[in-house]
Amino acid sequence: MDPPGPAGPSSSAPGGDAQAAQHHVQPLAQAQPQQQVAPAPAPPPPQLSRYESQKRRDWNTFLQYLRNHRPPLTLARCSGAHVIEFLKYLDQFGKTKVHAAGCAYFGQPSPPAPCPCPLRQAWGSLDALIGRLRAAYEESGHPPESNPFAARAVRIYLREVRDSQAKARGIPYEKKNRKRKQPAPPAPGEAASASSSAAAAAREEAAAAASGGDGSSGSAAAVAAPTSSQAGGSGGTTAAAPASKSRASNMGSAVRRHYFH
Repeated sequence: MDPPGPAGPSSSAPGGDAQAAQHHVQPLAQAQPQQQVAPAPAPPPPQLSRYESQKRRDWNTFLQYLRNHRPPLTLARCSGAHVIEFLKYLDQFGKTKVHAAGCAYFGQPSPPAPCPCPLRQAWGSLDALIGRLRAAYEESGHPPESNPFAARAVRIYLREVRDSQAKARGIPYEKKNRKRKQPAPPAPGEAASASSSAAAAAREEAAAAASGGDGSSGSAAAVAAPTSSQAGGSGGTTAAAPASKSRASNMGSAVRRHYFH
C-alpha cells in the first residue's frame, strides 16, 4: 500500500482557485484603458439678421468714438450735443454730393459736370443710423428717459439736414396726403336716360290698365300713376292724364250698362 503523497494544487481549498483567477484577471482589467465619451458639440449661435448686424456695428463704432474723444467721454455723460458731433464726424465718410450755396449747380438734381462741393452723409442714412443707435441704447439696459439719441436737439438737427440737402440737390421732401377714394357721381346723361326710361315704363303701365275695360283696372292705373310720377320725375305727370281719362270712361260705361240694359 503506497503511502499518501504530498498535497498538490488539487488538494487546496475550494476558494483558492477563485482567488487565483481573480489575481490573474485583475491586472488585465487594470491594463485596459478606459474609453472616454467625447462631449457633444455646442450648437452654432443663431445667425443675426442684417438689421441686427448693422445695429451692432453702429453701436461699437459709437462706443469707439467715445473712447477716442478728447477728453474721453463716457456713455453716462453723453448728451444730444455729443450725438450731433458724432454725426458731423461721419460726414467725412459720406458719398452724397451736397452743393454749396454759391455753386453753379445749386438746386439741380442732375448736374451736367462735376464740382468741388464736398461729400456728405445723406439725410436718410443719418436718420436710419439714429434709429438703430436709439434702439441699441435701450437694449443695453439704459432707461429710455436718458436716451441721448432721442433728444430734441438731434431731431432738429436731422430736420435741418433734410431741408438743406433738399434745397441744395433739388429734391423736395414732401409728405404725400392719402385721400380716400369717393364714388364718382353719375354723369348728367346717365341721370336723364334713367328718368326717361322710368317715364316710358309708367306710360306703358297706364296704357295697359286703360285697355282692360273695367273699373278695377282703371283704379289700379290711377294708383300706379303717382308712384310712377315720383320715380320718373317730369315724365310721370304726363302719364297721370291718360289714367284719369280711362277711369272716367270706364265709370260711364258701367252706369250705362246698369240703367239701359
